[in-house]
Amino acid sequence: MDYVLLITGSSGIAEATALLACKEGYKVFVAGLEEPQCRNLSTRIEGSGYFAGDLREPSAAEAAVRSCLKEFGRLDAVFNVAGASGRQFGDGPVDECTLEGWEKTLAANARPTFLMCRAAVCHWLEAGRGGAILNMASVLAFSPEAQHFSTHAYAASKGAIISVSRAMAAHYAPKGIRVNVIAPALVKTPMSARAQTDQGIVEFIRQKQPLSAGLLEAADVAQTALFLLSERSRYVTGQVVAVDGGWSVTG
Repeated sequence: MDYVLLITGSSGIAEATALLACKEGYKVFVAGLEEPQCRNLSTRIEGSGYFAGDLREPSAAEAAVRSCLKEFGRLDAVFNVAGASGRQFGDGPVDECTLEGWEKTLAANARPTFLMCRAAVCHWLEAGRGGAILNMASVLAFSPEAQHFSTHAYAASKGAIISVSRAMAAHYAPKGIRVNVIAPALVKTPMSARAQTDQGIVEFIRQKQPLSAGLLEAADVAQTALFLLSERSRYVTGQVVAVDGGWSVTG
């Protein structure tokens, strides 16, 4: 299959999607911060390539797209997964969230998404062709949970991603560029390691995500992600798809 998918991030949902895409015949290019992790994932995916750099920097985002084009000669879709929890920076309820926590959390999530979108869109406009973008949000952007997940900067960063994605979808649809959002609930990934060891959260999630009776698997999210990135969803744009095991409809 002559279809090139660039994925930012090298673990969790990014890793699961990259492995699934390879299995289904896609060409995969991985971009992320940690060179050893990107290299390790790439070695497990036949015929793939990778770029290591800080995607919060414009030069790195642009270099990632150039590297992908150099490797494969084309770019068909981008899945922006790379991001981080803001707790380490001081995120929390707004009365407790530090300014540093607010700014670093938005920089970790919204900034690289914007920069990668810009780099990909500029390439497609210059090439006179379309493409597909899938951005990573969270159910916390529109379905808050006060007891265990009061991380307001994180919610804001994911809400910003939804807003810019829908605005982009409207603006670039005439150019054949699609932009959608996937919004998972709690998934078994390295970022959720703290939650996975908290028995109170584990029990809460068992009730909050009844379809999965607990945390989702990254591979389950990857299935939906790959559909939204592929030609199978060629008439879908501007949508926010929650893969949440029932979170957003469960009290």
